Amino acid sequence: MRRVRAAVVEAPGAPFTLQDAHLEDPRPCEVLVRTTAVGICHTDLAMRDNWPRHLTPMVFGHEGAGRIEAVGAQVTGLAPGDHVCLSFASCGACEQCAAGHPAYCHTARARNLSGGRYDGTSPLSADGNPLHAGFFGQSSFATHAVVHERGVVKVPSDLPAAVAAPLGCSGQTGAGAVLNRLRPEPGSSLVVLGAGGVGLSALMAAVAVGCDPVVAVDPVASRRALATELGAKAALAPEDGLVAVLRELTGGGAHHVVETTGRPEMARRAVGALRPRGELALLGLGGDVTFDVMELLAKGVRVHGVIEGDSDPGHFVPELIGLHRRGLFPLDRLVTTFPFEDIRAAVTAMGNGSVVKPVLTFP
Repeated sequence: MRRVRAAVVEAPGAPFTLQDAHLEDPRPCEVLVRTTAVGICHTDLAMRDNWPRHLTPMVFGHEGAGRIEAVGAQVTGLAPGDHVCLSFASCGACEQCAAGHPAYCHTARARNLSGGRYDGTSPLSADGNPLHAGFFGQSSFATHAVVHERGVVKVPSDLPAAVAAPLGCSGQTGAGAVLNRLRPEPGSSLVVLGAGGVGLSALMAAVAVGCDPVVAVDPVASRRALATELGAKAALAPEDGLVAVLRELTGGGAHHVVETTGRPEMARRAVGALRPRGELALLGLGGDVTFDVMELLAKGVRVHGVIEGDSDPGHFVPELIGLHRRGLFPLDRLVTTFPFEDIRAAVTAMGNGSVVKPVLTFP
């Protein structure tokens, strides 16, 4: 048991409050990681606002990076001192995990969104009472985290922690939707709706594999400018007439559209922007979406629901690091760092669009 500092949410929608807590030692298949950086994702905020009251107080955070301080007796391939990126939890044994698609693990909800470990316990406590944790297998809005070994990916020691951290979710979610699921041919057109951390990761991956044109859509001018700097041939505001402009830019409709906003109206516009037999990847958290089924049938559209980029982090995160080293996935261009103590300021900056990917850093 060790004393840690965590950003705690006391009730659904409540602000993050830094508190002292206690963290258990790792179990046989777990790893203790000292957090050096953690990204803030829109999922953290959306889940915080809609989190079940009976699972509070809760510690969120699911884009952690850090150094291993201790490993459980059954852990292999990881050792104290290793630099690591943290990602989502999976069982490793079900049909989907065995096939290399752990994002669709049969027990994914219980392992990532139950407010604790798979067995219902939590490694965190405060004042003798349990703190709910285990968010995406980690709850890394804290100075330390206990994580199952399957959620830990070793990274090069010279990779900045602020770059490693977003790879665990937003980086692999956006890039994986392109590289793992859509797998576009060079020269095919791709439109990204939403130029946040996920959308720009998808854009960078599309540029890296030679999509042309790549077009971004976002209401924030600074994000549109960044999208252009990262290789988009055009960056548009989501104004009236958007579908017609996208169809013109892509020569009659895009081959692929990646929708990251979670807004039903944008998903419908995405279908309109596709050419016949085009493909739509839905990544954003949203509510019900109503499509014109006849339009889908007439155009032969394929709709993909994609979680975590349909990636196996142990294999895909190293691939993204390789692209980053070659200058083809400049994730650092998206990152703005904040001290952990300034988590509320970081959340505000992401909400008003002044930063794309806030990353909290620890001394």
